[in-house]
Amino acid sequence: MVTYILRRLLGAIPVVIGVILVVFILTTIVPGDPALIMQGQRGDPQTIERIRNEMGLNDPLHIQLLNFYKSVFTFNLGRSYTNNMTVVQAIMERLPYTFGLAFLAMLFAVIFGVLFGIISATKQYSSYDYIVMVISLLGISAPAFFVGIICILVFIVWLRWIPGTGTGNGELVYVILPAVTLGARLLALIARLTRSAMLEVIRQDYITTARAKGLPDLIVVFKHALKNAMIPVVTIIGLQTAEVMGGVIITERIFGWPGVGRLSINAVTRRDFPVIRGVVLFMALIFILANILVDISYGFFDPRIRYD
Repeated sequence: MVTYILRRLLGAIPVVIGVILVVFILTTIVPGDPALIMQGQRGDPQTIERIRNEMGLNDPLHIQLLNFYKSVFTFNLGRSYTNNMTVVQAIMERLPYTFGLAFLAMLFAVIFGVLFGIISATKQYSSYDYIVMVISLLGISAPAFFVGIICILVFIVWLRWIPGTGTGNGELVYVILPAVTLGARLLALIARLTRSAMLEVIRQDYITTARAKGLPDLIVVFKHALKNAMIPVVTIIGLQTAEVMGGVIITERIFGWPGVGRLSINAVTRRDFPVIRGVVLFMALIFILANILVDISYGFFDPRIRYD
């Protein structure tokens, strides 16, 4: 197991190097002069040129790329152009909000997605099955901004069950709607995939044998069937991690959530390239680590899988 983890981590190094290169190229070709943005349209040309020299913007591209690689691997991503904070400080300040929101969204999606999928599979072609399929279809089809706006209109404006957007004074109630909005599409995907996997598993001979022995349905479903049906579900959870982190940007903007997603939007509008690069690299690392954890978890759900 340790050898496999080390091998996967070493295999992730070329991916990280490639991501750094892509991030550098994309942020370099984007129009806009950070020095001019900092000083404004009426800024002194000499001051603007001095700022460009201090930022290294006048260096050749290959020198800028080498300096960028050096800054990444030394965890010194520079300072924000707008608030004079280091990029690491700016991200770490908002990281708890984003991680908390993403964790609750994933927890909501996994618990209810798996539960709905089990109900739909065990009661195939019943009214429960049709209701779950309709809900999952709506969840997959509706984009995050639409779900968020509907949640605000229904639960904040009309019913007044939620006090408002933002974080309030830190009450848990404020995170409910952002978590539901962020996890809605993942819930729908998990429900449909769990249903499909469960329908395949419950028709296997060993499930028939377990029922013939007189085991209760709950034990048959949750102990014997569900564990073997979880591998494709775990896979889709890992693959959708990137989409969840991407959905954080829209969700935080809609609900005024002070996380990394909102930070990235502000950075893009202000051409704050160090922060943009830091946020993109952070999300890429999260996606890589999530996929490694998914691969490791396969052995837990299926003992036949070995890493030696």
